[in-house]
Amino acid sequence: MTAHIGIAEEHLKAVALSLNKLLADEFVLYTQTRNYHWNVEGPGFHAMHKFYEEQYEQLDEMMDSVAERVRALGHYAEGRLADFSALTRLTEPTTTNDINTQLRHLLNAHETIIRTLRADITTFAETHKDLGTSDFVTGLMEDHEKMAWMLRAFLK
Repeated sequence: MTAHIGIAEEHLKAVALSLNKLLADEFVLYTQTRNYHWNVEGPGFHAMHKFYEEQYEQLDEMMDSVAERVRALGHYAEGRLADFSALTRLTEPTTTNDINTQLRHLLNAHETIIRTLRADITTFAETHKDLGTSDFVTGLMEDHEKMAWMLRAFLK
């Protein structure tokens, strides 16, 4: 059913597509973080195992919020691995057990998402006249900025 919320359907469709790309990015980052949680080893194992768990749990909540936002706009959220693979803007680096390399990979992914969200904030508000989604992704960007800060702190 079409959402009649004061935004033209072509704008809702464009925003939903952008959000589905974000959902794909979030899923790839979630999977990468989960992979590192499962496979971390070395002297910092326990701390990193717990840290990665906290991060992927937060990413799981973020993914759910993005999918629900797509639905609130009257569109369907992607959920197939094939669709995520086609839509994501992230690349998956080769698997590593080295903690510093893992942290750098995750930091790079978060910063890629942050840059994308920063651009989306303006596009959603100005081009698509969707201030609600612009505000929504501002909050997501802030969450990613905090997560990136924590990753940088480990790399000091």
